[in-house]
Amino acid sequence: MHEFVELIFRTERTKYFINSKNLELSPEMKVIAKVERGEDIGEVVNCAIENEDLEQEYKDKKIDKILRIATDEDFKQLEAVRKKEKEAHQKFIELESKYRFTMKLIETVYQLDGNKLTFFFSADGRVDFRDFVRELANVFKTRIELHQTSGREDARHLGGLGMCGKEYCCRTFLKDFNQVTIQMAKDQNLLNNLSKISGPCGRLLCCLHYEENYYQKRANDFPDLGLRIMYKDKEMYVDKNDYYNNRVNLVSNNHEHVIITLQEFNKLKKK
Repeated sequence: MHEFVELIFRTERTKYFINSKNLELSPEMKVIAKVERGEDIGEVVNCAIENEDLEQEYKDKKIDKILRIATDEDFKQLEAVRKKEKEAHQKFIELESKYRFTMKLIETVYQLDGNKLTFFFSADGRVDFRDFVRELANVFKTRIELHQTSGREDARHLGGLGMCGKEYCCRTFLKDFNQVTIQMAKDQNLLNNLSKISGPCGRLLCCLHYEENYYQKRANDFPDLGLRIMYKDKEMYVDKNDYYNNRVNLVSNNHEHVIITLQEFNKLKKK
């Protein structure tokens, strides 16, 4: 079985490649890879990956090759490309002003060899930009791709610090956006603090997904919310489970609150 290498490009796109030249690679190393329309520079994320699905893609000739470790000439070319990106960014804004739709340009990224130019933008609703793309292609004389981003992608491109004081997960290590639901907030007793568990992208924090498995496992040992039980000759129902402290919050019909341990609750349940 072959060993594959995962790369991340400046567009935040990740893809797997074959290290056919047996180059000595390590994470965070910059390499030049063969892509659909030429060559591009990427950063090594993972090395020596073995995967049956990737093996089949390789047999189907769907896996491209890593050409070389990035050289000083490649980095000089990258600096020149970044200057061109600033010019293209400004030109895009000038051309866009002639059209009726409104979009916010987030980032402009050239492929290293200049054979592709990608504009990341945000907009309210779908935008029909077919005529605009044709004009951009005529101006820049290269393949144009317009990518309408989501709130999460905007946060990834712009970067920033989360409420934890660290750089956004999506900006550092998170490669794919996992689905984060209201049910996860409910499982973690956070429904009363939705404003505090929403990120700058306007969506629920990605980190809710990290701990969901823990809460689902712990929930098996705790009673269902709303379960009614007798406590000191009073009918009460389970209002909240404290998974970390092994406690159960009970509330009566008269809004009387009582907190007991899980062990105490299980004894009541048996009675």
